[in-house]
Amino acid sequence: MYITCLDLEGVLVPEIWIAFAEASGIPELTRTTRDEPDYDKLMDYRLGILRDHGLGLKEIQQTIATIDPMPGAKDFLDALRAEGQVIIISDTFTQFAQPLMEKLGWPTIFCNELEVADDGAITGFRMRCPQTKLTTVRALHDCGFQTVAAGDSHNDLGMIRDSKAGFLFRSTDEIKAENPDIPAYDDYDDLLAAIRAALR
Repeated sequence: MYITCLDLEGVLVPEIWIAFAEASGIPELTRTTRDEPDYDKLMDYRLGILRDHGLGLKEIQQTIATIDPMPGAKDFLDALRAEGQVIIISDTFTQFAQPLMEKLGWPTIFCNELEVADDGAITGFRMRCPQTKLTTVRALHDCGFQTVAAGDSHNDLGMIRDSKAGFLFRSTDEIKAENPDIPAYDDYDDLLAAIRAALR
């Protein structure tokens, strides 16, 4: 049995932190896992900027409410779910993901949790497990599943490489050049065709 594992941001929805950087006028928040492979380091950097500007969960959620899935993303996801089980494995947080999952038709998502003070300040974060994406696909393998995976960033490479088949989607030229053996696509129809072929 197969399970397809997808990244969320950059694959199905725009990058939340980039959208918030634009809404808040803080360009430093445009840094993502495409730029920084160390997720803990990246999040500590982000939370420091939020503290410096007195921003919290409420402000980020207001931006998330304005974000829609990428054009064609829901149709792609619906077509993929008709082929078999799909799990979105994301390093985002439950407090960010819910409105986006509603717009995508409530797919299954595995993500992390923010620590939030009573005043709405984000004080920390809890990852489900170390190397969440790679650890999750390996746990699925231990349960008797094979996985096919797709993502766009450094933190997706582990699950992509550990799966039966893996793909980059709308990734950067740098990441594609560093990983020339991983098929890379920019169109949902092409990615869907590649996944379907891998599932057969």
